[in-house]
This record gives sequence, structure tokens and C-alpha cells, in this order.
Amino acid sequence: MGIKYLSTRGNSPQLEFLDVLLAGLAPDGGLYLPATLPALPQHMQRNLTYVEVACEVIWPFVAGSLTRSELESILEVAYSTFSNAEICPIVSLDDQLHLLELFHGPTLAFKDLALQVVGRLFDHELARRQQRVTIVGATSGDTGSAAMEAVRGSEHVEIVVLYPYGRTSEVQRRQMTTLGAANVHAVAIQGTFDDCQDLVKAMFSNEAFRARHNLAAVNSINWARVMVQIVYYVWAHLQLGSRPTTFCVPTGNFGNIFAGHLAARMGLNVSRFLVASNSNDIITRVLATGQLEAKNVVPTISPSMDIQISSNLERLLFELLDSNGQATAKLMSEFRHSGRVELSKHQHARLVAEFAGMSIDDDTTLALIAEVHDQHAMLVDPHTAVGIGVAQRMRRAGENVVSLATAHPAKFGDAVEQATSIRPELPDQLVDIFQRQERYEVLPNELAVVCDYVDGLR
Repeated sequence: MGIKYLSTRGNSPQLEFLDVLLAGLAPDGGLYLPATLPALPQHMQRNLTYVEVACEVIWPFVAGSLTRSELESILEVAYSTFSNAEICPIVSLDDQLHLLELFHGPTLAFKDLALQVVGRLFDHELARRQQRVTIVGATSGDTGSAAMEAVRGSEHVEIVVLYPYGRTSEVQRRQMTTLGAANVHAVAIQGTFDDCQDLVKAMFSNEAFRARHNLAAVNSINWARVMVQIVYYVWAHLQLGSRPTTFCVPTGNFGNIFAGHLAARMGLNVSRFLVASNSNDIITRVLATGQLEAKNVVPTISPSMDIQISSNLERLLFELLDSNGQATAKLMSEFRHSGRVELSKHQHARLVAEFAGMSIDDDTTLALIAEVHDQHAMLVDPHTAVGIGVAQRMRRAGENVVSLATAHPAKFGDAVEQATSIRPELPDQLVDIFQRQERYEVLPNELAVVCDYVDGLR
């Protein structure tokens, strides 16, 4: 028997992996988690390839739903799309600060690590079931293009991605709007990322609409995304040896860092996690005060972190509430109603035992991009710079820190050029992106209008 998956809100039946993959959000509005968490295999060595490590880490989560050979084949094809043979190479800035480069996939952002796999899992299972789904998702910049790239041209999937109008970089936008495939649809919403995310959750909560379109999700509310992201934490630790590792993670929706937290729970030798935020610092504030309070989203030069309602935090709150689904549902309802909830002293103590955090503003981010270039002859994007800045400021003496480099600098060429006077070169797959014809819709932040648009695609 394989692992079963339960909802963080405790009012949905437990499911097998492939049903969770296609469901995305649980019917009760919660997020799926494994009912039991497997331990990491003990026999993994540094000389394993990334695909081999991925297979070892992921297998316990999908056993009973896929065969081992099916998983291996999906992983091999998914990672054959990456431009670097190591998939996630590590670059050292000094003896104790390292960058884990997660941007060598087809859309030049860390989302490719999961979505190239998840897209193929969807195709595999939908072909087996002879079904078709409509994926609806929200993006603050990178998830959208990575998801669309992963399923473009699929005969089993229609995908609609909502993004905040005018709040992504131009390259991020064009990566969504110039794909040219008939099954991919970019929709600019006149609002924030949080508004886009709310619209997606509302569509999933409408049972008739959800059934009519056979809705599915590939953003980080989908457990499969988080599952696949566990792999690169294990990979990084293997490459650097057996020392305890601290990971610093540029953080918006909390899915990336939550995957690291799960790796630690599975037995990875992690000292702690550093949450790196921009001016949208809800996670940093809850770490400092124990109070979860949403404020207005502030546009920044690191737009993928311009988020105030971090969906994946619910998965961690579920743990802090001792896996009590009813208590989690009550807490999330209160947060939605009032925009503010407070953790108990015990819950806050558990949180800060594992996580610490700091926010970096735009001026400091630009200075960090310039500093990294001056000292290391390296260009980094604003999100990666935020991570480096927090890692430098918060690391302890002797602490071995891996900071996640989440996007290629060319995706944020304006900010990098502002900081260094150098325009990062576009990789081969994006050389002509500014000449490609764009196709997208601009819609108001109104659920009925967005639902009508999706209905019109049928």
C-alpha cells in the first residue's frame, strides 16, 4: 500500500498520490499532505546523478501509484530539458556560503525543477485515464511560464494562468504570452498576486464550475510540486558532504522553503532555515512577533516574492497545530476574515527553533547585485540577491550556508542593469523573445468575469 494523503482542514477523504496530483486543492479548501512522512534512504552517495537522487527521494511518495520504471522514465525525460548536466550546480562564494543554481531549466527559474516533472506526471495519468483537465493557476512571475512550458501542446490539458497586470518583469510576462500553443492562456488580472490566488481558490471552491472543467492545479498548492522540490535540498547536502547545512531561501508563497522543511523532517542534516523576504515581509514578521498579519502588497524589483498571503504556510501551521484539521480550518478562516491571527507562545517557539528571517528592501537589493558582481564577477537576479544578503547578515560563525539562486539574471535584466550597468545576455531559448507576438487577456479582479472567460474556452 502506498502513502495516503490528507487535507490540512481535516474534512476531505484521504487519497492516493495520483488522485491528489489531479485534485490540487482539497474539496474542503485545504492543502494535501502525506499522512505519514517517509525517512530518506540511507544509502545515497555523492556520486549519484540528480535523476538518481530524485528517484530515491520521490519513490516512497508515489509507490503504489506508479511503477519504479515509470517514475525513472518521467524523471529522465523531464531533466533532459535542462541546459546544465548537473541540473542544479553549486557555486561557492566563500568557504561557507554557497549558491545552489536552480535556473538551468527551460524557463530559467527554480519552478522548472518541479513543473517539468509534474507536467509529465499529468500527461502520464491523464492518458491512462483518457481524461482531459483544465489547469487554472496563479503566478507572481515564474510559476506561470514554467507550468505553461511543461504542458504546452498537451492534448490532455488546457491551462489558464492568472498573473497581476503590470507586476511581473517583461521577460516573465513574455515567457507566458509568446508560447504560441493553442492550449495555453495567459490572463492579466487588474490586481495583485494575492487577488489572482484568491480567484483560483474561489474557482476550485465552486463545485459545479470545478466539475464542469475538471479543474486541476500545478502551482504550489499541488502536493506534487512540493514533493519534487524536496529533491534539491537532498542533492545539495550530498554535494557538500555530511556537515550540517543551513539553507537560505528567497520566500514568497512558502512552498520552496516548506519542501526544505520536509527534507529535514525526513532526516536531512539541516541546522536551520533562513527566510529571505523583500518588503512584503509577512513571514519575517510572524517569525519576529508570532502574529500573522496581511498588509498591502508592495511592488518591488523581486516581484515573485510580492505576496502577503503565503498559501503554503497553511501546511506548516497544520503541523504547529498538531495536525488538527479543524483547528487549522478555524485559524485560516479567522485569518481570511480579519487579516490577522496570533500563534500561541508554544507554537511560536517551535517556529523560531527552525526558522529565522530578515527582509531586504529594493535599494539594498540593488547594492547586493552590484557587490556580487564586483567581488565575484557574477550577475545574480534580485531574488537571489535578497537570499545572499540575508545569508551574509544572518549566518553564524562556522555555519555552512546554501542560498538558493532561484532565477536567471536575464529574467530581470532591468534591475540587473540598473545595479551593474550590464545587461545580462538572454540565453539561446530567449534570444528572440522581444520579437515574438504576445497573446493575452486583461480582465478585472472579478470572479464572474474570469469564470466566464474560462467557460468560453470550452
